[in-house]
Amino acid sequence: MSKITVQQKAVSAALKGNWDLALQLNKLLVKSNKSDVDALNRLARAYSELGKIAKAKSTSAKVLKLDPSNQIAAKSLEKFKKLKSGNNITKTKPSGVSNMFLEEPGKTKILKLLHIGDEKVLATLDAGNIVKISCKKHRVSILTDSNKYVGRLPDDLASRIKKLIKIGNKYITLIKNANSKEVYVFIREVERSPKMHDIATFSTERIDYVSFTPPELVHGKKPMADVNT
Repeated sequence: MSKITVQQKAVSAALKGNWDLALQLNKLLVKSNKSDVDALNRLARAYSELGKIAKAKSTSAKVLKLDPSNQIAAKSLEKFKKLKSGNNITKTKPSGVSNMFLEEPGKTKILKLLHIGDEKVLATLDAGNIVKISCKKHRVSILTDSNKYVGRLPDDLASRIKKLIKIGNKYITLIKNANSKEVYVFIREVERSPKMHDIATFSTERIDYVSFTPPELVHGKKPMADVNT
């Protein structure tokens, strides 16, 4: 099996959430080249997804020794330091998560959450994680699948989303980007109430169509700039 084939299979395994396979494939790559920082970054990610936080930390630290300016390793290490062994990063993700980040006028929105939660909760979040919309009397919050508070929607949009959900609209919400300073979510309308058949959830002004794949999974991929729409 050629190196490029192993690399491609390693990336594919990560994108599919097959972390056991991703771990083994990236170990093979690192065994053949101990200075392969891309494989090491993917290996650290696989360790973290499997709850092996100590190994994830040491692997990211190894990357930083080889490449002190490696931003993926620096960001990962910061996240891993907030986690304990056994606390993996993985949350339920839909199949084809990359395609879920395709924007559609009127049906999708990327936005920054307000009043974000505890950094220990935020440290468990990753791009593509499914989160939940929780509607209360005076606010709409975003929660993890284990009901941990992540942040709040802006009041104007919260009011609209709450009304539309009450009427019968349904939405899926995913983490687009999260760190200790800020959290962006991607909201997609997946079902529209017959009563609202001709009314879009969000503004239909022109947007740029983009897809997103976590940069640590793909060789040479840089993080996509945050989009405010």
